[in-house]
Amino acid sequence: MTTKEFLDYINNHILFLDGATGTELAKLGMPHNVCPEQWCIENPYAIQTVQKNYEKAGSNIVYAPTFGANRFKLKNFGLQDKTAEINKKLAEISKGTLVGAKVFGDIAPTGHFVQPFGDDPIPFETAVDIYKEQAQALLDGGVDGFAIETMMDIQEARAALIAIRELDPDIPVIVTMTFDQDGRTLTGNTPAAAIVTLQALGATAVGCNCSTGPSQMAKVIAEMAPFARVPLVAKPNAGMPRFDGTKTIFDMGADDFAQQVSLIVQAGASIIGGCCGTTPDHIAKTTQLLKNTKPTPIENKASCISSARKSIEINPDKPFEIIGERINPTGKKALQQELKEGKLNLVRDFARQQTEAGANILDVNMGMPGIDEAGMMVEAIQLLVNETDAPLCIDTTKPEVAEAALRIYPGRALFNSISAESDRINKVLPIAAKYGAMIVVLPLDDNGIPETTEERIQVAEDIMATAQKIGYEKRDFVVDGLVMTVSADPNAAIDTLNLIQWAASQKLNTVCGLSNVSFGLPRRDLVNRAFLAMAIAKGLNLAIANPMLQDITETAHATDVLVNRDANAKAYIAKYAQTTAQQPAKTETKDAMPTDKLRQAVLEGDDNHAEIALKECLEQKHDPKSLVDDILIPAITAVGDKFERKEYFLPQLLASAKTMRNAMATLEPLLSVDSDDGKPKENIVIATVKGDMHDIGKNIVALMLRNYNFNVIDLGRDVPEDVIIDAAVEHKVKIVCLSALMTTTMTEMKTVIEHARSRGLDELEFIVGGAVLNEDYANTIGAHYASDAMGTVRLAQSILQKD
Repeated sequence: MTTKEFLDYINNHILFLDGATGTELAKLGMPHNVCPEQWCIENPYAIQTVQKNYEKAGSNIVYAPTFGANRFKLKNFGLQDKTAEINKKLAEISKGTLVGAKVFGDIAPTGHFVQPFGDDPIPFETAVDIYKEQAQALLDGGVDGFAIETMMDIQEARAALIAIRELDPDIPVIVTMTFDQDGRTLTGNTPAAAIVTLQALGATAVGCNCSTGPSQMAKVIAEMAPFARVPLVAKPNAGMPRFDGTKTIFDMGADDFAQQVSLIVQAGASIIGGCCGTTPDHIAKTTQLLKNTKPTPIENKASCISSARKSIEINPDKPFEIIGERINPTGKKALQQELKEGKLNLVRDFARQQTEAGANILDVNMGMPGIDEAGMMVEAIQLLVNETDAPLCIDTTKPEVAEAALRIYPGRALFNSISAESDRINKVLPIAAKYGAMIVVLPLDDNGIPETTEERIQVAEDIMATAQKIGYEKRDFVVDGLVMTVSADPNAAIDTLNLIQWAASQKLNTVCGLSNVSFGLPRRDLVNRAFLAMAIAKGLNLAIANPMLQDITETAHATDVLVNRDANAKAYIAKYAQTTAQQPAKTETKDAMPTDKLRQAVLEGDDNHAEIALKECLEQKHDPKSLVDDILIPAITAVGDKFERKEYFLPQLLASAKTMRNAMATLEPLLSVDSDDGKPKENIVIATVKGDMHDIGKNIVALMLRNYNFNVIDLGRDVPEDVIIDAAVEHKVKIVCLSALMTTTMTEMKTVIEHARSRGLDELEFIVGGAVLNEDYANTIGAHYASDAMGTVRLAQSILQKD
């Protein structure tokens, strides 16, 4: 099946996927604690029955049962060396079962964080290789397409998508993320950022599955729809699970499910299926209700760039945006020296300063002699995507740097730049296209800078025509005004303004390097400010500039009002209504107390500055106990508060936790021998229950508990009830934390609690968590419910305070 065939069908029909597989297999006898993929091979009648039932219900596409068939997941059962064999066989079984429905290979999480996110992530290329191995075997088995599903991290989804696209550029690939009740993934990805990133990278369709019921999922689809260039997909649960005393059930019946799924279609989805709790009956009712419904046409005209957690629309009619210019070693001796030493402290500082000053996009350039530019660019990106939500502008002329940077960047980047020079257009442009970057069009060629505006326009048109042949659209271009200095050419500014005016008349985005115009002149700020106002009036909507220069940002805000890009001066009034003229820009205080620096470093997850500040504190004879009680603990508590308020997300939480942990490692040997400080407050046991191989959530909870000075006994995953309770008795714990991610294993939590009570441990408290759980379920089994890591910490502290 080709992508064109897939899309041609969706142009006129709703496309129906299958529903839940695991629960249907359980009904046919599959035990909890087996490898589902191997069990399906040994019991093919079961998966064939499920797949036939879904095809009969109206599913146009049925997934092969390969959700857990990547090498990492199969390793839990000692089957990692049979990865190719298992995937190929399951694809063949599925293809031989279905009559008319297509078979899509099912690709799912590895169970590990992927670089650059999370605590101890696997390398990005390792993830790509893992998925490439699985995808190749599924292709060998004859699948018609792929479904990358239940992804909680945009970077892992990218790894899987890149792996498939490098094997087959034309096969249809559906990618669905899993969003929580607040509309974020585990690592903080938003629906808008996900659709912008994945469709640019080559996904045929994008959407969401699992975690929520249809009505909540309709809201996620509605957030994606304004930015979608590809069809939207939804596979909701049959409501939320509850425990009836013996088993987990979903209360939403097939008729109710179908009615609510119609809301998802109204929100913009054209590919529909079901996830946890859904059955062939749910799919049958849905197909009957929607079979004559025409999909909503894709009418998005927006062009966006994105980070993992934020998207920004780039549009000539939108307010002016400053691209922060300071992460560039040119003319910065201190930054040059740091990069030679392999350090990125100033990169971190520049990023923070520029975003605080109002830059929503950051230019990143590592071009200087004497360093590994590609390696340093990758390190800088990995730092920045954890430090800031701002999308990045990757600034390089070298193909190898472009490849390394765009491959690792977990979003859709702006790429600076593509000229008509042979190397750039022949080698760099295809790389930018492969990773879906928006591109800056620089109107110069092998002959240099064209002298006239007309010649520059022609070069720009030639570049765009070449790019359109490999998939780019007009809205994906940002034309560089090519600013030259007026001190050398009195007509330089006029030529640039003419080029900007032409681009604006063509509804093209425009950008310029602002400060070039004033080079060699006194009071450059005056020239820059006047030129910026003139350029915005001609249509300029982006500039690479220093946002720390208050006169530049003020001019941009004021000019937006004058050219009616700021409707009713709303943004201008919000920013300046309570200020007076000539207020100085906010700057960092270099003379801050070392304790304040330490607190701030923990808040920002800044290991390097924390180490320096802690050293200063100790040199000034600050009491280690006071540093723990008055600085570190309040700081990490503030981080937890920000996480709970959704001001921080998992990357920031983990970064601050690491900084706190490293600071504590330095202080613990210095704490008084006869003091309780630095010693664990309380033992606590944590485990993923029997039959469940997922442990990312559990690991995050364990990390945060350790950060709050608990001694965590982590028993791992797939842990039987007797092992959990034996550990609780051995370590004399008052609290046991249990995790489960699957509806088929959450019932094991009740088994663990009942086992504890049967052994007379009536005072033992249990905290349960996992994507499929809620407070009602926890109450039915006699446990406390925590929705996330910080919630677990708060609950544990509360329980101990009552004790």
